[in-house]
Amino acid sequence: MDIALLSVSLNVHSTKRIAEEAKNRGHYVELIDHTRCSVKLGDGTPKIFFGEEDVTNEFDAIIPRIGTKVTRHGAAIVKQFEMNGVFSTARSLAITRARNKVRTLQIMARKGIPVPETLFSINPDNIEDQIRLLGGPPVIIKIQEGTQGIGVILAESKKSAKSIIDTFYKMDTSILLQRYIEEAKGEDIRIIVVGNKVVASMRRTSEIDEFRSNVHRGGQTEAVELTQREKYIALNATRHLGLGVAGVDLMRSKDGPLLLEVNASPGLKGIEAATEVNVAKHIIQFVERNALKSGSK
Repeated sequence: MDIALLSVSLNVHSTKRIAEEAKNRGHYVELIDHTRCSVKLGDGTPKIFFGEEDVTNEFDAIIPRIGTKVTRHGAAIVKQFEMNGVFSTARSLAITRARNKVRTLQIMARKGIPVPETLFSINPDNIEDQIRLLGGPPVIIKIQEGTQGIGVILAESKKSAKSIIDTFYKMDTSILLQRYIEEAKGEDIRIIVVGNKVVASMRRTSEIDEFRSNVHRGGQTEAVELTQREKYIALNATRHLGLGVAGVDLMRSKDGPLLLEVNASPGLKGIEAATEVNVAKHIIQFVERNALKSGSK
């Protein structure tokens, strides 16, 4: 098969790993920087250009690795490949849904997936009421489209919470507030779902004085055994968003597992190291099964 990796660089570890596994399995793989792609409409069949090269019909499948800053453009490029009949491991609508934390949590809540108590508002005049609705401080404040723990703040007092929330509102930055789950003790679980199967899972533990457990924030990782309930949540969260490949983040609370977010372009470095599972190979095998089935190209 001919596979396009939609990513800005092969120096990105996860992109490099996926490319390696595609080549190991005998496929042609090409890096296509989606930020350099254009779509031309209104002159016959819509065409996708990579620079000046017409790549409209060049690939059997695409694997999108879309960065936060170019979500809309990246999703639009993915959409055009989809409309041209090319299989994608993540559909364009699913990418934009997963990138917005509020939209993800709204869908999960509607589908009965348990999530932390969450509140979002744009009203700077009733910040005290917002904090009170979550049971008071401490509260977690999150930028709606942050990744890797960036834009996640623990406000331990009402005074600090009000100050931080007010600042974000004045900056016209979309945020959400969540109840702080004290019993989680800075731990969460990252689960990789490929197709309809959980292929790897790890526990991430924050460093001392750091409540965020992301690997990029220096968190420690180890393989973890999931409960049936946790597997159910991960599989259904991925299915409800319409993702073929996803990283699902859960937190264990006294009331059971709670879904934190779903990542459409999960990193592979930490979880492959912690679990010794070849996640990249699972992704390529998923592409093989589905691109051939869809009759791409």
